[in-house]
Order: sequence, then structure tokens, then C-alpha cells
Amino acid sequence: MKNLLLPFLNCTFASIMVIVIAVLLYFCLLFAISRWTGRRATNTTFYRADRRSPWYMVAFGMIGASISGVTFVSVPGMVLHTQMTYLQMCMGFILGYVVVAFVLLPLYYRLNLTSIYGYLGQRLGRRSHKTGASFFLLSKMMGAAVRFYVVCIILQRFVFDPMGIPFAVTVVALVLLIWLYTRNGGIKTLVWTDSLQTLCLFTALLLIIYKVMQDMGLTMGEAVAMIKDNALSRVFVMDDWVSKQFFWKQFLSGVFVVLVMTGVDQDMMQKNLTCKTLRGAQKDMCTYGVAFLPANLLFLSLGVLLAMWYQQQGMPIPAMGDDLLPYYIEQVSSNNNCQLSIVNSQLTELMFVLGIVAASFSSADSALTSLTTIYCVDIRERDEDEGLRKKVHLAMCGLFVLFILLFRAVNSTSLIDAVYIIASYTYGPLLGLFAYGLMTRRAVNDCWVPYIAIVSPLLCYILDWGIGQTTGYRFGYELLMLNALLTFVGLWVSRRIEP
Repeated sequence: MKNLLLPFLNCTFASIMVIVIAVLLYFCLLFAISRWTGRRATNTTFYRADRRSPWYMVAFGMIGASISGVTFVSVPGMVLHTQMTYLQMCMGFILGYVVVAFVLLPLYYRLNLTSIYGYLGQRLGRRSHKTGASFFLLSKMMGAAVRFYVVCIILQRFVFDPMGIPFAVTVVALVLLIWLYTRNGGIKTLVWTDSLQTLCLFTALLLIIYKVMQDMGLTMGEAVAMIKDNALSRVFVMDDWVSKQFFWKQFLSGVFVVLVMTGVDQDMMQKNLTCKTLRGAQKDMCTYGVAFLPANLLFLSLGVLLAMWYQQQGMPIPAMGDDLLPYYIEQVSSNNNCQLSIVNSQLTELMFVLGIVAASFSSADSALTSLTTIYCVDIRERDEDEGLRKKVHLAMCGLFVLFILLFRAVNSTSLIDAVYIIASYTYGPLLGLFAYGLMTRRAVNDCWVPYIAIVSPLLCYILDWGIGQTTGYRFGYELLMLNALLTFVGLWVSRRIEP
């Protein structure tokens, strides 16, 4: 990530203005959708879209909502170090989405939930409910802010620095745009805007792939054949169980990633809960779960094509995977001296910016809406108070800006990495709480639940550090499962402890 923050293209003012105008037109479309969906909006509309969303629109939009701006840049670069083995995890995603669709969704629909953490309150108790909601608030705010921070940096270097606009103004303006088109319609608006953003994202991706093929003088058939024959296109690792890319490690990790990052994550589940019926929600979940495989195949294929392009040009392939696509955009733009034409490299540059914007806003807007929902519904328990909801939504946007500016002030990739690590720890207790509720019929000592949820990640950290010091082994995805297991055991034992 640290080399992602590049001093991008040395373009003319006219080139920058074309990009700015295109982005503004894009936001005009978002506002038009927001105005249409926000008519006569109520709190129920904001939180649940009145449970009238077409399942196919939710499914299409969720593909884009699950792809952040960082993913848009990072996934093509994965092929440099792990080939296409990421597809093994995507195969696990499919099974994970099936489990969520047929185990968790029926539960959420039967209980008629607005917030999925309401289940914890009904099954385990009030403090369990508040604990789950609080862990989500902490994790989602930090994770979403970090992802959006990286995109703000790219746009700042790429577009706004040459215009003399300060970074703080950029951040405030971008977050303000999100607030403007989500403040009334909320989740109902996002179901439709996410579909637009998914369309823009994949249009940008396909046009960039076409541009790389054009630069290499390849037809579609030739490009497919070259990708297939390239060593970077290896998908399966079945012969080395020690490797992190071993099939069953990747596949099972994909299953658990979906269970945690989707099944017990309000941000990812809220749109699924707006479908008219449970059957529609299940079709939506399974459809976009399967779609992740070809979607990521496209990103990884772009990575293989880019690696071949660097070799064809006699240029060194960037050491950091995150640099693979940005450096290509920089090179083709500088080689064309930024002469704007619909058929030259400026179209690629424009598509890169729009792809980043579409991917980033489709994840950031849903994060802010889900944060507002959780605070109003779970923490304050005042989901009918429209005035509170509007104030909280604005406050969440303000906190979002503050987090991003904090990352900028510290200017340390180690802090960003630490935030991601902390976020990964916070999902363990959530998984443990849901697993205990679903897999047992035992009660818990609700008074102890907040302490168990805090102690479990601390024990995981101590175990990871101690085992690493003594044996050199470092936990990977299995740390999440260990964290959930410790929470589960703590909940089991707590029933016998007096408050």
C-alpha cells in the first residue's frame, strides 16, 4: 500500500478538467437517483428501503459494493507474487455465501430485523447486543476510513494537487457528496446507486483491459491464449500443504471470510435485508456470490496482461503489486503527452479515475449508512426518531473526515496496517457471539459478555506474539477462528460465573 501513493501524471490543465467534468457528471447521475429514491422517504426507507428492493438490483449492486478502490488497484498486482491462486479463495466465497443465504438470512428474516445485531439481544441479552454493535462500529469506521483515505490520496495527487486544492478540502468535498446523495433515501438510494457504480466500475475495467490488449497488438483470442499459457496464471496449489496458497487453506479461508465479513457484518447484510422476500434475498446472495469468481478473474487477467506488457516494453516490472496498474497508467499517459482523444491513452486515464471513484464510493456510502443505522437502532434504540437519524448520519460523515485527516497527519503506513490488523481482531468476537447463539441453546451471563469480547482478542495477540517469538510461526487467517473460539469458550464458561 505504501507505494500506492504515487506522484501521478504530468497532464495539462485541459486533461484534468476533462476528468473533473466527467466525475461531476457521474455525481449528477448519483444525485438524480438519490432525488428519485428519496421522495417521501421515512426512517423505514432509510434503514430497510421499505423491503421492496428487486433482488436482481441488489445482487448487481453488491458486486460493486464489495470491491473497494484499493481492491481495484491491488488485485491485478496479486499475480506477481501469488499468481491466480486468489481464485481458490473466491471458490470458497461461493460456499460461504450459500451458508449465509440458507442459514443466516432465514434467521434474520424470521426475526424481521433492521440490524442483524438485534439477534444477539434476543438470543443472548442486552449487553451482548450492545457489544456486537459496538465492535462493528469500531471496526467499520476504521476500515472504511482507511480504504477511502487511500483513494483520496490517489485523487489528490492525480487531479487536485495540480489545481492547488488542499487535501482537507478534497476529503470534506468527497464525503459531503456521499452525505448529499444518501441523507434522505439511505439504503434505498444505495441499492440503485450501487448498480450504477458497478456498471461504471466494470466498464472501466473492461476498457483498460482492451487498452492493454491494443497496446500489445493482441486480439481477444490471442490475449486469452497468452494469459492461459503464462506461468502467472496458475490457479491451484495442491502439492504443498505448508504453503499459504495451498488449496484447502485458501478455500476454507474464503468460506470463513464470507461468514465474518458478510454474514455478521451489518454493512454487507443491510442491502440484502431490503429484498421483498426471503427467497429473493437468497437468490440475490447466491447470484453475486457466484459472480465474484469471474469478476476477480477479470482483475487477475488484467494483472497478467500488464506483466506481459512490461516485458514487451523492456521495462522492469514493479516490485510492489499495488504499483502494477498505476505505473502502467502513468507510463501510457506520459508517452502520449496527455493529448486528449477518445482513442488514445487519456481514455484509459479517465477510466482509471472513474473506476477508482465508483469502487470507492460504492463501499464508503454503504459503510456510512450502516454506521448510522447501528448507532440509531442498536446503541440509542431510537429508530423512529428521524431528527436523530439525520444528525447521526451527518456526525458519522464528520467522524469519517476526521479519521481520514488523522491518517494524513500521521502519514504512516504502519498506522494503516495497524488499523487493518485491529479491524481483523474485532470480527473474531462477532463471529464467536453469533456461533454461540446459533450452535447452542445455552444462555450466557450477559454481564460478562463485554469483558469476554475484549479479553479474547488480547489473548490472541499474546498467543500470536509468544508463539512467533518461540517458534517463528505467525498466525494468518486462522487467528480469526482462534479469536472466535476463545470468545465461544468464554461465553460457555461465563454461564457458571456469578455476576
